[in-house]
Amino acid sequence: MRTLIRGGTVVTAGGAVRSDVLVVGERIAAVADGLDLPAERVIDAAGRYVLPGGVDVHTHMGLESAGTVASDDFATGTAAAAWGGTTTIVDYAGHDHGEPLRQGLQRWMARAEGRACIDYGFHLMVREVDDRVLGEMDALVDEGVTSFKLFMAYPGVYMVDDAAIFRVLDRATGNGALTVLHAENGGLIDLLVARNLARGRTAPLWHGLSRPASLEGEATARAIALAEVAGAPVHIAHLSAAPALEAVHRARERGVAASAETCPQYLYLSLDDLDRPGFEGAKYVCSPPLRPRRHQHALWEGLRVGDLQVVATDHCPFNFHGQKELGRGSFARIPNGLPGVEERVTLLFQGVLRGRIGLERFVDLVATAPAKLFGLYPRKGTIAPGSDADIVVFDPGVERTLQAATHHMNVDYSCYEGMRVRGAPELVMQRGQVLVEGGGFKGRPGAGRFLPRSRPAAPSP
Repeated sequence: MRTLIRGGTVVTAGGAVRSDVLVVGERIAAVADGLDLPAERVIDAAGRYVLPGGVDVHTHMGLESAGTVASDDFATGTAAAAWGGTTTIVDYAGHDHGEPLRQGLQRWMARAEGRACIDYGFHLMVREVDDRVLGEMDALVDEGVTSFKLFMAYPGVYMVDDAAIFRVLDRATGNGALTVLHAENGGLIDLLVARNLARGRTAPLWHGLSRPASLEGEATARAIALAEVAGAPVHIAHLSAAPALEAVHRARERGVAASAETCPQYLYLSLDDLDRPGFEGAKYVCSPPLRPRRHQHALWEGLRVGDLQVVATDHCPFNFHGQKELGRGSFARIPNGLPGVEERVTLLFQGVLRGRIGLERFVDLVATAPAKLFGLYPRKGTIAPGSDADIVVFDPGVERTLQAATHHMNVDYSCYEGMRVRGAPELVMQRGQVLVEGGGFKGRPGAGRFLPRSRPAAPSP
């Protein structure tokens, strides 16, 4: 099958230029202005941006948490991602205490196989570190699982100590893996949670107030210090706060290979949302928590200047009715996580419209940089001959309102209910096959493929 996308403005991290794009089979064959080549289908992209398919490197499809399960599985969640212009995810697989890493990975592979509508890879969340686990990590890197997440939060569930983190970072200097860290001071947070509950502070707002920004900043600086001693790259997941960003900035200035991501919720939502009347604030409970609005300016500036390299979602939705409501009477029992995989691309595009980031930087943040950092580039994340034909024809002028009634995520609320936005994917293609077009979904569960990833490119300081 040959498809010619004609007359659009092709936008990559390197520039924006009026070009045609020829797709042959699953790959991009040519990118040039005025292509006059035979094709079974010609798509008119005049007045549109032609973008690489988005790459979301932080999702949790079907994650078990707080006695319940995230409402999007690999079928519904990846379909919603496609609707929003994302054609690749890297999900977080986990293992149980004492269970081999590979066994946990196989469980997640089984959940995705035959259900994912778009291509996918996996990070592994590591609960414990010993010689056996380190050896398993070496083998998994060789097989294309090249990043591992460790937690400085959630004592007794995920949290490991500094020595364990250092052992993984030190091992990464040999096996080429990228260590991803959830950077919050979990021990102190647990003490603050217990203190607030004992004083009758049970409302959702106290979830945020029990996890102060200073503790995210402290943990981020500590994580980077460990990486610096080990001489290994490190990636900070879902960075939400100015003190954490400052720690990343200082590290990069002194030459540390540190990278970081933030999420749309930290750019648009705030602590005020946790304080909504009644129990509505439960809809906005995630970790790290939403911050006071003053942090948003710092995060946008971090995106602009490059201290933040990636915008991912941490997509982990729970319905308000029957799931978030489990935390009535105690914020500590509210399932942690927000929906967002469908809205990421459009939400970040609002930053272009408002002059906060440039058009090329927008593409870099949602597609190119995550593909590079996590070993998927140039197969994913760009529009170039030889790359997979993961393409989004994006209409920058269409106006719409974000709302639960029209989104495709399997969750009963939208964090951005009533927000007016401009820009939306008009056509979404993966490996030459149309997934979304004309307001209809043409993808299918099982069409997505597992992506073995190369060893990540170390972030440039």
